[in-house]
Amino acid sequence: MSTTGDAAPAATVRNPYVYRPTRSPADAARWDPRRVLVTNLRTISGRAYPRVIGTSREKSWLFFEIMLPFLTTSAFVFVYRALQAPPEFVGFVVLGGAMTAFWLNVMWLMAAQLYWEKDQGNLEIYFTAPMSMMSVLLGMAVGGLLMSCFRAAVVLVIGTVFYGVVFAVDQWALLLAVFFLTLASLYGLGMVLATLFLLWGREAWHMTQLLQEPVYFVSGLNFPVGRLGMLGVLAISTIPLAVGLDAMRQLAFAGSAFTQGALPPEVEVLVLLVMTVVFVGLARVLLKSIERLARQEGRLTMRGS
Repeated sequence: MSTTGDAAPAATVRNPYVYRPTRSPADAARWDPRRVLVTNLRTISGRAYPRVIGTSREKSWLFFEIMLPFLTTSAFVFVYRALQAPPEFVGFVVLGGAMTAFWLNVMWLMAAQLYWEKDQGNLEIYFTAPMSMMSVLLGMAVGGLLMSCFRAAVVLVIGTVFYGVVFAVDQWALLLAVFFLTLASLYGLGMVLATLFLLWGREAWHMTQLLQEPVYFVSGLNFPVGRLGMLGVLAISTIPLAVGLDAMRQLAFAGSAFTQGALPPEVEVLVLLVMTVVFVGLARVLLKSIERLARQEGRLTMRGS
């Protein structure tokens, strides 16, 4: 017989159906840098996939996205020929028509994308998923970039073959640097506009339409932007498309008397670099802000917010 003081404690029976976490939620939320990087890379590929596959499945998009917009470029070509303008102006129009594809991609497939996702009910998923919103927008940009590059290449090839455009490039490395910096600054601007359009709500659609044609004019898509005077200088200082086009025309038609730009190409490369840093940094701050509003206050996913 055992006394009360010598009695052994009863064995504790663990219920197998009760979940007992081995780590605290705070520990589980601390991901190592490798896991964060892999998750964001998967996000980029996941958002780029439907745009790339959708283009290959819907062949009619190739016609509507490439051949129909090229009619506008052809109209300016015939106008310049009727006015007996120098051949370089035909090249200006063809190069501007090629770069139009990237601006349309920025405005319709990036700037208004978060607002459309909110209307479709997908925005809550983005904010609750453990990923960066910049990865979501970057995936959209990469997916749309394929179609934009294909359209730009077709415009350049058709313009060269049918309209006899002759390019004279002396500095290929500088030309490629201008092109990629123009794309980087454009998509940085698209991320900034995506956050602003989401905050503005229904005005996003009107702002997209409002900014499209005026940017065509002040960017000098069909003529050198330097001919606009002070308005051209203002466009050079605020719109990446204007800076990139002005620099690419000077580099693509080197030695021509009609390619005098608003600034030397070397200076415009620095302008594009500053624009890229500013727009991408501003987009990061704004995206962090809307993530905080969505996760802490729930203001961005509510109807009428």
